Amino acid sequence: MGSRSTRKKKKAVAKKAAAENLKVQTKNEVNDLKAEEQVLAPEEIKETQASDTQDQDRRDPAFVKRFERHFDELKWLYIELYENDSMFAELCDNLYRFYNERNKDLRQLDCERETDPNWYKNNDMLGMMLYIDNFAGNMKGVKEKLDYLEKCNVNYIHLMPFLDTVEGRSDGGYAVADFRKVQEKLGTMEDLEDLTAACHKKNMNVCMDFVMNHTSQDHEWAKRARQGDGEYMSRYFFFNNDTIPNMYEQTVPQVFPTTAPGNFTWLPDAGHFVMTSFYPYQWDLNYRNPRVFNEMMYNFLYLANKGIDIIRIDAVPYIWKELGTQCRNLKQVHTIVRMMRIISEIVCPSVLLLGEVVMEPEKVVPYFGTVEKPECHMLYNVTTMATTWHTVATRDVSLLKKQLDIVNGLPKEYVFLNYLRCHDDIGWGLDYGTLMTEGKGERSHKQYLNDYFQGIAGNSNSRGELYNADPVSGDARFCATTASMCGIEKAGFEQDAAAMEQAIRFDVTLHAYMFMQSGIPVLYSGDEIAQVNDYTYKDDFNKADDSRYIHRGKMNWENAAKADDPDTVEGKIFRSLGKLEEIRKSEKAFVSFADSWTIDTWDAGILGMGRYYDGDKIIGFFNFSENDRIAWVNETDGIYEDILTGQIVQPVALNVPAYGFYYLKKIN
Repeated sequence: MGSRSTRKKKKAVAKKAAAENLKVQTKNEVNDLKAEEQVLAPEEIKETQASDTQDQDRRDPAFVKRFERHFDELKWLYIELYENDSMFAELCDNLYRFYNERNKDLRQLDCERETDPNWYKNNDMLGMMLYIDNFAGNMKGVKEKLDYLEKCNVNYIHLMPFLDTVEGRSDGGYAVADFRKVQEKLGTMEDLEDLTAACHKKNMNVCMDFVMNHTSQDHEWAKRARQGDGEYMSRYFFFNNDTIPNMYEQTVPQVFPTTAPGNFTWLPDAGHFVMTSFYPYQWDLNYRNPRVFNEMMYNFLYLANKGIDIIRIDAVPYIWKELGTQCRNLKQVHTIVRMMRIISEIVCPSVLLLGEVVMEPEKVVPYFGTVEKPECHMLYNVTTMATTWHTVATRDVSLLKKQLDIVNGLPKEYVFLNYLRCHDDIGWGLDYGTLMTEGKGERSHKQYLNDYFQGIAGNSNSRGELYNADPVSGDARFCATTASMCGIEKAGFEQDAAAMEQAIRFDVTLHAYMFMQSGIPVLYSGDEIAQVNDYTYKDDFNKADDSRYIHRGKMNWENAAKADDPDTVEGKIFRSLGKLEEIRKSEKAFVSFADSWTIDTWDAGILGMGRYYDGDKIIGFFNFSENDRIAWVNETDGIYEDILTGQIVQPVALNVPAYGFYYLKKIN
């Protein structure tokens, strides 16, 4: 528990932080704060039960019911973490305030989804992530393009970071300067509300990034902290010498060792070090301070009230720091995420939490919580994505099969988001323990993968660029669009018609495989029309050093207009993906909670997968090699039909075309 003096100091800091909420405390109360080092007597902190903070009789019955259901657990978690009753009472008061500010349409959506809590697990969910400016200029432009998204069968759009940031110090929008302001070039909060309302009329869900771990150095809190305001300094990690920062550095890994080495930045004007796990302009928030948690939850609810359906918690494993640890995945992180889940279920139960946890399954799974005490509704299937591209480069499905077996063995309540690529790079976080048994060393294999996808090894058709390459360790990540990695860029440049047909077939096959995984498939904007790498980022001073912009190019609407022409590359990809999407929506075996398994094919290049739900069985075979292969299977339990062609195809010694696939449904 620590010494009495330490506990008193913690309470002193907590009370000092509590007074900063100017909406509920008077100016005189703020001015009367004691210095951080002063000691408070225990009797100075008076316990205030949340039930006394407002007249319960005047509260909406729906809110009261939810609040009473969760109150005991929320209070227990909060007090265990912060030992601060007054801050907890303030939080509870504000929960009702944000509930009252929620408009009638959102409240109606809350009620509908409360009665069907598994609504997002059905087989009609299809996501697309997009940058607002690249896709349509601004939020009003996105609203005008909703018919196109509807044509893509998309009912879940992830708007990449749009909150206020500073050009040149934005990290793609993940350095937030104001959580309640939209970037001026993208629109306003009113535009956001108009967009989400329009999406809801089309039964589309809207996802946004909520950057919890840090703020921009241009955030108002950071500015005041930099000026020496102790209250705001306590919201970050400030140290006037390098003693404690050096102690952290002994155990905390570096996120970007080449482009942003270390975990602290020296501020000469402030005479302090500040913790910066990512980039020097992104200052880590100190969640030991309950004021930070409360204020960030108010931001969370403010954004939810703008009509956001899915809130992606960015870099969630990092949000609690503890000296002597790696500052990753600490138990307090789970306490915070669980409280977020409870808060959302009280105020806005239609809102889903999506956790960004870029780690292997055994470290990802805890962020689902338990069935009794859930945390995130959904998580990214990161390792499977990376392993998929490993499989492309090796033409060997064994590691991918093992990865899928792990995911398939998890409880069906868990929902993963599956994708072939995203806005970020591809990091080679593979199962090197298994690869070592096959004679593949970590460094040499990473080198091979990066060479392959650059198109300089392994008879590759891929094109792309490295990101964050470290010449000392030999480590690097990779960036490119799906189409360029499948060979469409190369075939187009060389005007090789046969190679183009093969590249298109492989692109479609990879999407078909992704759709068959358990969970929700997510496309990256432009993949539906086979958009290739955009090298013009090198002409922009603010982007030239970040190769991730190679796959963040502007949407090519001229090419998108070709989507209806079956003789174009765009049309072939668009129509093929559309057919897969319709199959997924119409076949109940694709629901997230179906039974799923892998099938031994006895051929290294062919992956076999199966799905079963409520009497329906579908099996798929996917060829990751450039040659026709035979899946040595013997599925003789009935008659199977090729869902795409309607032909009878028996899965017995099945010939799978080069870079091709089958969806086979048992019909009797």
